Amino acid sequence: MPQLSVIVYGPNAQGRLTELLDSLEAHPLPDAEVIVAAVGDWAREAAEGHAPETVVVPLPDGTGDARARAAGAARASGRWLHFVHAKDGLPAGAPRLIVERTAELDAAASPGPPVDVLLFDHVTTTWRTAATPSRDGRRLAAVGRSGRPLAEAADLLRLTPLLGNRALRATFWRAHEELLATDDEAHAAHAALLHAGRVACLNQTAYEHRVLRPESLPPHAPEERLALVDRYESLLPLTRERRAVHAVLYDLMVRDLLRTFAREDLPDPVAREFFRRASLAAVRWRPEGHRRPAGPEGVRQALLEEGAYGRYRAFQAANRTRRAVRKAVRTRKRRLGAKVRDHQYRQALGRPLDPHLAVFAAYWDRGVACNPAAVAAKLGELAPHIRRVWVVNKDNAALLPPGTDHVVPGTRRYWETLATATYFTNNVNFPNAVVKRPGQIHVQTHHGTPLKRMGLDQMDHPAAAQGLDFAALLARIDRWDYSVSANSHSTRMWERAYPSRYTPLDHGYPRNDVFYTAGAGAVRAARARLGIPPGRTAVLYAPTHRDYEAGFTPRLDLATLADRLGEDTVLLVRAHYFYGGAASPLSGLRRCGRIIDVSSYDPVEELCLAADALVTDYSSIMFDYANLDRPIVIHADDWETYRTTRGVYFDLMAEHPGQVARTQEQLTEIFLSGAWRDESAAKARAAFRRRFCEYDDGRAAERVVRRVFLGEPEESLPPVLPLEDRTPAPTPEEATA
Repeated sequence: MPQLSVIVYGPNAQGRLTELLDSLEAHPLPDAEVIVAAVGDWAREAAEGHAPETVVVPLPDGTGDARARAAGAARASGRWLHFVHAKDGLPAGAPRLIVERTAELDAAASPGPPVDVLLFDHVTTTWRTAATPSRDGRRLAAVGRSGRPLAEAADLLRLTPLLGNRALRATFWRAHEELLATDDEAHAAHAALLHAGRVACLNQTAYEHRVLRPESLPPHAPEERLALVDRYESLLPLTRERRAVHAVLYDLMVRDLLRTFAREDLPDPVAREFFRRASLAAVRWRPEGHRRPAGPEGVRQALLEEGAYGRYRAFQAANRTRRAVRKAVRTRKRRLGAKVRDHQYRQALGRPLDPHLAVFAAYWDRGVACNPAAVAAKLGELAPHIRRVWVVNKDNAALLPPGTDHVVPGTRRYWETLATATYFTNNVNFPNAVVKRPGQIHVQTHHGTPLKRMGLDQMDHPAAAQGLDFAALLARIDRWDYSVSANSHSTRMWERAYPSRYTPLDHGYPRNDVFYTAGAGAVRAARARLGIPPGRTAVLYAPTHRDYEAGFTPRLDLATLADRLGEDTVLLVRAHYFYGGAASPLSGLRRCGRIIDVSSYDPVEELCLAADALVTDYSSIMFDYANLDRPIVIHADDWETYRTTRGVYFDLMAEHPGQVARTQEQLTEIFLSGAWRDESAAKARAAFRRRFCEYDDGRAAERVVRRVFLGEPEESLPPVLPLEDRTPAPTPEEATA
C-alpha cells in the first residue's frame, strides 16, 4: 500500500495537465501513486501519454470537480490522499515532503483521535505573476508539528481554503465523502477541517495554485453569488460546541459576504437579495459577546446586521469619494516634492567633488554593517583624513553608533553629499536616481558568496526576479568601478550575473577579517553578551530567505529540537534580514533559556564567533562561517523546490561543508550521535574551505582600502596567505580553556 495517492482531477484547462504530469514523472516516488480523473478527451489523451506509471480514470466532458475527485479516490490505494486540480502544479519535491510528513504522523503514537488532515503552504501563479508566496506560513508555523484538535488551533480556518494545500487520510475521506462532495472547493476545504478529529501542519510549500484569467473562463451568473451564503449556512452548524472555531468561521463569513457585496458587477435586484440573505445570516450566527471591529469595517458590519441596504450603499459612495480626494492630494504633494529635490540635486552636481569624502551604505540603508562597515573602519585607521558618511534610513538612524556621521535618504544634505563625494561603497546598489560623475569611484562589496542565481541569471527564474527591471539593473552595474570577491567562484559568477567593465578585487570579504583577527577575549565577550552559560554548546540556526514564502517561518520545530538536544545546548535562531527582527514569529521563544532569538542582533559576525556550530540551509552565512573552521550542518528539507524556484550555481548536496540533513529527525540524530563534528564532516569542510575561503585571511579590508582609496598598485598589496598558514579565531572551547 503506497503512503500517498496523488489524485489529479478535472479538465485539461489551457493544457496545464501535461506540465503537471511531466513534473510528477520527473521526480517519481516509490511510496506514492498518481491517479488522473481525466475530464474530457484532451485530459484523457494527456494522461494516457504518461501511462503505465499513471492510472487514468476517463470521465466525460462536463463532469464536476466533486464527481471527478470521487472517481479518482475510488481507485486510490494510498493511506493518504492529495487532491490536485489539473490546472494547478506541484513544486519539485512536494510529494516527497507530504510522504515523509504523513509517515511521521502515522508512526507517532499519541492518545486520542488520529490526525485526519495535514495542512501545508502553497504559492499562487496567475496570468500576470508567478509563484507568489501565500500568507499562510505564519499560521502553519504557530501550530507546530504536533497534531491537535481544530478547537485548539481555530486560526487554521483562516488558511487559504484549497483542497490542494491539505492532504486527507484515506479512511477519513471515505467516512466523510458525502459531506465533502461539493464543487465549491472552499466549502470542501473548510468542511474537511471541521470534521477532522485532529489536524497537523507542514510549514513548507507543497502546492502551486494557478488562477486562470477570469476572462478566459465561462461567465458566472450573478445569482450564483448567493451560494456563498449557503456555504456558511451549512458550515456554521458544525461549530456549535466549539466557541473559538465558531468565532473564526463567523468572522470569515462576514468578511467574505462584505467583499462579495462590494463588487460592482452585481445587478441591483441580485445585490439586494444577496444583502438581505447576508444580513439574516450575520444576525443568526453572531457569536455571543461578539464585538465588531473599530473603524469603517465595524460600520459596514453594523449596517449589514441592520439590513440597511440604502445606507450601506451611501457609505460605500462616500468612502470612494474620500479615497479619490486623498489620492489626488498625495499625488500633488509627491510631484511637488520630487521637483524640489531634483532641483537641489542638479544644483549640487555642479559643485566640485570633495576628494576627502566617502559615502557608505549597506543593506538598503539599514545601518553600519557587513563589508562596507569593515572597509569604513579600516579606512579610519589608514586614511583618517577621508571623511566617512553613512546613508541610513530614518527608522534606523537612532540605532547608529554614537558619533556616526550620516545622512537620511531624500533630505537636502543626502543629495548634496551624493553629488560631491568621491568614493561610494555599498553592498547593494545605490538608487537609480544617483548620477555618477566623472572622478567618482563606486565599490560594490556584495554581501555573500552566490549559491543562488543572481542578477541577470534570475531572468529564467521569475519567482525569484519578481518584476526586477533588468535594464535598470544594468544601468546600476555600469556605475561600478570595483567588485569585491571572497573567492574565484564569486568572481566568475559576478562576471556573468553582472556583466560590465568594472575591475574585480580578489581581496577577500572585509567582513570576514574578524574571523582571523579576533582573540579568545572577543569570543568570550560575544558569548557573555548573548547570555550563553559557560560550558554550553551554542548552535546558530540561520536559514535563508525563500522567494516562495511570504514571511519567515522556522522550518524546524525549535522547541522539540531544543528538548532533544538537551540542557547543554543553546539554539541561537536568526531570521533572514529581509523579514526583520520585528517580523520574527519567535517572540514566544525569545530568551527562554535554550532558545534565543538573535534576529535583531548585530553584527552577525559576533554570533558566528559565539557559536560552536552552524545549522543553515542555503544561506551565504555558510561561506563566511567556514572561515572559522567549525562544524556546519546543512538542513536541506526543500532543496529540490529551492533549486527549481530560485536557481543555483552549484549542487550543494554534492559540495557541502559538512553533514547534510533532509529532515528534522536526521538533523537531531547528527547532533546526538556526534556526526556533526566527526572526521567525514571535517573532510567535507576542508574541501569547502579550499574552494570558498580562497581570499579571506584577515587582511581583506586593508587590501581594499590601499587599492581603492590610497591608489596603491595591486602588486604592492599584502598577498593572500595560503589556507594552511591562516589561524582562525579560537573556538569557544579553546577560548575558555
